[in-house]
Amino acid sequence: VQLQAFGGGLVQAGGSLRLSCAASGRTSSIYGMGWFRQAPGKEREFVTAIRWRGGSTYYADSVKDRFTISTDNPKNTVYLQMNSLKPEDTAVYYCAAAKFIYGLGQSTRYDYWGQGTQVTVSS
Repeated sequence: VQLQAFGGGLVQAGGSLRLSCAASGRTSSIYGMGWFRQAPGKEREFVTAIRWRGGSTYYADSVKDRFTISTDNPKNTVYLQMNSLKPEDTAVYYCAAAKFIYGLGQSTRYDYWGQGTQVTVSS
């Protein structure tokens, strides 16, 4: 499975961005998709995840009610709609795919990773 993330950029605080992650290859092996982020000098942290064919979603408290994850299965794409962005949301965002649905909040549960896309929120 190959993942390609795009859609990052520079936005002012309070603005919105939508990230996309396109999956290719053996996508039938995917059971969960997630987004993680890593800010400079910090560890990679969980943002949100979704069951690939079930719709159940999971969010970190820091993004709940601001971010929305969704999928377009025919297009093998997962989206991350980010609203009301804050400077502390600045990070490189990574999409990831898991072959199992358990523990989607843990980066170690994911089998495939995209290359990351930079999101910068100015104050």
